[in-house]
Amino acid sequence: MVAEDDAKQAELVRRYLEHEGHAVTVVEDGRTALETVRHQEPDLVVLDVMMPGADGLDVVRILRAERREVPVLMLTARSTEDDLLLGLDLGADDYMTKPFSPRELTARVRTLLRRNRRGPDPAPATVPAPVPASEPEAAPDDEVLTVGVLRVDPSRHEVSVAGTPVECTPGEFRLLAAMAAEPGRVFTRARLLDELHGFDKYISGRTVDVHVMNLRKKIERTPRRPARLITVFGVGYKLTDPAKNVRHASS
Repeated sequence: MVAEDDAKQAELVRRYLEHEGHAVTVVEDGRTALETVRHQEPDLVVLDVMMPGADGLDVVRILRAERREVPVLMLTARSTEDDLLLGLDLGADDYMTKPFSPRELTARVRTLLRRNRRGPDPAPATVPAPVPASEPEAAPDDEVLTVGVLRVDPSRHEVSVAGTPVECTPGEFRLLAAMAAEPGRVFTRARLLDELHGFDKYISGRTVDVHVMNLRKKIERTPRRPARLITVFGVGYKLTDPAKNVRHASS
């Protein structure tokens, strides 16, 4: 879905995305954008910030409050870093400022769809015999990333702390999963930006800081004094088990 009130801009984006093979729905205001997401459940939203009815920031805020994890690529004429960070803080997955290259936009859409692919895999050529219905099996332990009481399940896109589910945006999940795969390792902002955006070299390291701040609100007992997602000053961040940190400190 493309939400853009500038008809010429919307048509340009639609043509490029349809050329890539996407089915595109275009809407012109924020309220219609919300209703379209609720009823059509698109795989991705390209969302202009400045729109009538409800602006793009309001739309992404409401979508995340409703726990809708559809990837959101925001478009705006605003170019200040504070605006960029606000959009990411609210739960947007990527951000482009106008004017932008339509080819770059389609590349970012392609990347977001690949990293947030939803739905079942294509059916196999040979359909196996039916089996009795049963509860879905839990992922094997070697597929679930654990750091103390923090569990990250990449196959199910689920996070929990001490058994309590934690809702993460796709961007937050990618960052957390990368660090959970190598607990204790210090990740530079550049490395984490690569995990978040891959090819994108234009967004600053403060993007990572916003994701880390949001994650701390969700996985830390005291976000202002983090014990799990630690800042390594001058370098980056690392994910640790607070229980081990306490034992090491007392030994």
